Amino acid sequence: MSNLSLAVRDSSTMLRRNLLHARRYPSLTLNLLLTPIMMLLLFVYVFGDVMSAGIGGGEGGRAQYLAYVVPGILLLTIGGTTVGSAVSVATDMTEGIIARFRTMAIHRGSVLVGHVLGSVLQCVMSVILVGAVAVAIGFRATDATAVEWVLAVGLLALVSLALTWIAVGMGLGSPNAEAASNSAMPLVLLPLLSSAFVPVDAMPGWFRPIAEYQPFTPAIETLRGLLLGSEIGHNGWLAVAWCLALTALGYVWSTSLFVRDPK
Repeated sequence: MSNLSLAVRDSSTMLRRNLLHARRYPSLTLNLLLTPIMMLLLFVYVFGDVMSAGIGGGEGGRAQYLAYVVPGILLLTIGGTTVGSAVSVATDMTEGIIARFRTMAIHRGSVLVGHVLGSVLQCVMSVILVGAVAVAIGFRATDATAVEWVLAVGLLALVSLALTWIAVGMGLGSPNAEAASNSAMPLVLLPLLSSAFVPVDAMPGWFRPIAEYQPFTPAIETLRGLLLGSEIGHNGWLAVAWCLALTALGYVWSTSLFVRDPK
C-alpha cells in the first residue's frame, strides 16, 4: 500500500473515531451551540429595535437588525465549536491514547487530520443548525445568487479549517483539557470585538483599529456582502488572506508540537 493510500485510510479511521466521540458525548457540542443561539435570540428580541437605530436609521426595526447580526453569529458559532476541538485534542494527549497511537503502524499525521476534518464537519453542522434557527425567526437572504451561496459556504468552510488548526495547536500545547478550554477562549471573544453586532464606524475611535484589523471582521463583512448584497470591497481578499495565514500557522504549530517526543 502506498504512503498516500495509508494516509487516506488512517485519516478516515481517525475521522470516524472523532465523529463517534462527538455522537457519544454530545454535551460539549450542545453547550457550545447554546451560546450563539442564545445570543441570537437575545440581540434580536431584546436589543433588536434599539440596535437597529444605528443601522440605516432604524427604519427596518428588528427585522433589519436580524439580517445584520446573523452573519456575525454564524462566525461566532464556528469559533465556539472549535473550542471543543482544542479540548478533544488535549484530552487525547493527556489520557495516553496518543502514546498508544505512536506505537501502532498508522500514519502519524492521520491523528491530527482526523481531528481537523471532524471539527470542520461539526462546524458545518453547527452553522446549519444556527442558520435554521435564524431562518425560523425571520432571516432571509433572497437576493443572494447560487454563486454567492456557494462562495458563502466556501468561506464558512475555510474559516472553520483555519480556526480548527489554531484550536488543535492550542490543544496540543495545553497541559490538560481545562487549560485548552481557557486558551481557546479568544476564538469566542474575538467575534464579540468585531463588526458582528454593531458597525465599526459606530465604535469609539480608539477601538476601531482593534475591530477592523482582526480576522473576524473581514470574514463577517464578506459574508454579509454575499448573503445580503452589501459592499464587500477589500474585505473578501482580507478574509481569504487571514484564513490562509491562520491555516498555515496552525498547521506548522500543530505538527511541530505533535511530532516532538512526549516528555
